[in-house]
Amino acid sequence: MGHDAAVPDLPPSWWYAALTLDVLVIGRALLRRHGAQGTLAWILAIIAFPIIGALAFLMMGAPVMRRTPKRARRARAPLPPQVDPQPTSAGPVLAVAERLTRLPPSVGNTVTLLARSEDAFTRIERSLERATRSIWAEYYIIRNDETGRRFVDRLTERARDGVEVCLLYDAVGSWLLDRGRLKGLREAGAKVAAFLPVNPLRRNWSANLRNHRKLVVVDGEIGFTGGMNVGDEYSGRALRRGGQHFRDSHLELRGPAVSDLAATFAEDWAFATDQTLEVREVPPLAEGTCTVAIIPSGPHQPSNASAMAYFTGIATARHRVWLSSPYFVPDGATLRALSSAAIRGCDVRILVPKDNDIRFVGAAARSYYGELLRVGVRIFEYRPSMLHAKTMVVDGAWSIVGSANIDIRSFRLNFELGALVADRAFADILERRFEEELVDSDEIDLEAWSSYSVPRRLVHGVARLFTPMM
Repeated sequence: MGHDAAVPDLPPSWWYAALTLDVLVIGRALLRRHGAQGTLAWILAIIAFPIIGALAFLMMGAPVMRRTPKRARRARAPLPPQVDPQPTSAGPVLAVAERLTRLPPSVGNTVTLLARSEDAFTRIERSLERATRSIWAEYYIIRNDETGRRFVDRLTERARDGVEVCLLYDAVGSWLLDRGRLKGLREAGAKVAAFLPVNPLRRNWSANLRNHRKLVVVDGEIGFTGGMNVGDEYSGRALRRGGQHFRDSHLELRGPAVSDLAATFAEDWAFATDQTLEVREVPPLAEGTCTVAIIPSGPHQPSNASAMAYFTGIATARHRVWLSSPYFVPDGATLRALSSAAIRGCDVRILVPKDNDIRFVGAAARSYYGELLRVGVRIFEYRPSMLHAKTMVVDGAWSIVGSANIDIRSFRLNFELGALVADRAFADILERRFEEELVDSDEIDLEAWSSYSVPRRLVHGVARLFTPMM
């Protein structure tokens, strides 16, 4: 009697409908083809939790994203003969990036590393104040805090001054944005749009596919991109108040690469609004000597450009690979590339935060330590703050700074953006910063990893089980 009472008394038609839904969604999961582990995890979830698992997959299971490329393809002026557009060590990854993004690398760029949050926001604000024609800004997170409100207010002021202002924000990452301020921004003459609102009535929608890019282009001549969102934890205000703060990396670019940042924004804007923005001609060569490849990536690409750039860079490294990532949940290909590099004698170092702001992801990251440490990869945990920089420097010759983490979400689900900089002087700057961060980090060797308690390792293992669904 008690057992029978626990079974829901539903009409047979409900059970048939539930079974049909589960079967159809399992079929969709099989057709998605985003990795055997992820597909199997979703199928097990659907079977274990009928209807609920199917609905969760429809909401979060990486639906197919189709985008019609609207980026203007531009013929570049002949490259100066004294500059090699594809240095030997960066050649393979530059070729992969160009093939997947259709954005050829450009020379003659000036690239400045903005390693201190206060400096980054000061330079961005200064550029906004000096804008005379246009400001295009795109962010995953714009917080409703002092930094976020100040940023929106600056854009509003410039729009009132007659500057063309276009703001694109992620609908989920920036869902707490001050709607009153956004209304004021629009009333000042700016154009404002949300990327992929969660609305089942829209043709292209998803709760799980997010725009994780960080991008500002001023007058088509100055560009900013990297890992910093707009919020007190990024700008340094949280640090001054004694709250949680992030250590991050951002870039300021001048030169032809800025037009590729602008073209990336224009494509995202067209996708979100069906409106076309005119991308100005390629800016003249700056005084710098950096070869730069802008790498936009996303779930619409058959082969993810960020994932392939990292994989190719690690796989072709000759001497060393130093990378930092706040959320380190590598897919199988990246894991094998890191292991292979260490086995063949490369100095492979991975820097992650000691106290992750997303504890579940931090636990999942530690589940990979053992297999990496055994082949000679060195792992460091940064102590002073939440490390949020996403960087990689290879052979002291070229680097990547961007928004993509070394995780399954960035390599499969998010729209990401990175800048590959082929320049030894810039790589040297990034390596020196990396070494400074190692001073404030704890190295996790095999002995330290072996001292983890069994319950702790179980937590790490459970967290890892769910990484294919992230």
